Amino acid sequence: MDIALVGIGKIAVDQHVPAIADSPDWTLAATVSRRGTVDGVAAYTDLGAMLEAHPEVRVVSLCLPPVPRFDYARQAIAAGRHVMLEKPPGATLAECHALAALAAEQRVCLFATWHSRAADMVPAAKAWLADKTLRRLQITWKENVRQWHPGQDWVFDPGGLGVFDPGINALSILTEILPVPVHLTRARLMFPENRHTPIAASCTFHHPGGAEVGMELDWLEPGAPAWRIEAETEEGTMVLDKGGAEMTVNGTPVARPEGALGEYPTLYAQMARLVKTGGTDMDLSPLRHVADAFMLGERITVEGFEW
Repeated sequence: MDIALVGIGKIAVDQHVPAIADSPDWTLAATVSRRGTVDGVAAYTDLGAMLEAHPEVRVVSLCLPPVPRFDYARQAIAAGRHVMLEKPPGATLAECHALAALAAEQRVCLFATWHSRAADMVPAAKAWLADKTLRRLQITWKENVRQWHPGQDWVFDPGGLGVFDPGINALSILTEILPVPVHLTRARLMFPENRHTPIAASCTFHHPGGAEVGMELDWLEPGAPAWRIEAETEEGTMVLDKGGAEMTVNGTPVARPEGALGEYPTLYAQMARLVKTGGTDMDLSPLRHVADAFMLGERITVEGFEW
C-alpha cells in the first residue's frame, strides 16, 4: 500500500522511514514537510496539495509535534485517508475524541500508536504480571533532553508535554502490562522558570489492590538513559529495562521472543492489519494520566533551562 509521511524531522528519519522501507506492506509515495525530504520520494510542503496529487495514497502517517497535528489529521480523514498518529495522539483529549468521531463518520481507520508498547519484551511482561499479586511498581524514566530533542523548543511550549514526552512512553507500557487500571492521585511537577512545561516529575498512582505505584521522570539525566519499570510481586520481581527491550525475572534474563520486529516495524505491521480489517485503535489511557498530572500536579519552579 502507498503511504505518505507528514513531518520529516528526527523521529521520522530515525524510525519511520527505515520501518517503511523494510516493510513488505508499505511503499513511501510522498512526504509533507516544511524542510525535510526523503531521497527519491515526492516532496510537498502542503498536505492538501499532496492529497490532491496522490489519490493512490491510502494512508497518511503523521510525525508532527502534537499541537499542529489535529488540523492535519482532520484534513486527511476528511479526504478519506486512513491516519496513523505518532504519540501522543493529540495535544488534548478532546481533539482525540473528535478525530475518532470523524474517522468513524468517514469510515476510515485511525491508529493512535504507542511505540514503547511495541517494544520486544512488553508482551512477556504483560503475560508475567497477569496472574501475580502486585506489591510495588516503580517507573524510573530519565534521559537527557539535549540528546533526544536538541534545540527543539516545541517540547517546552504549551502542549509540548515537557518531560512527559518521554514519560508518556512509560505510561503507555504501564497501561498495557498491568492487569487492572490505576489512576493518578498526586504529582509534583518541576517547571524551569523560563519554560512552560516540566523538566522533571514525580507521580503517585492508586492501585485497586493496594500496591504502591510510582513514577520518577527527569529530563536532565547526565549519564546513560534509564528507562526502567520494576514490579515487586508476592511471586517474585520483574524488571522491564531499556524501554521494554530487556526483561529479567528474579534477576534472570528472559529471552527475546523469536520473530520480534522492534517498535516501529511492529507499529507499521499493526497499521497494515488495521487497514485490512477496518476500525479504530485509539487507546487514550496514557494521555489521560498525563492530563491528570497537569490537573493535580503541584507546580515547583526550578532553575531556568537553556540549550
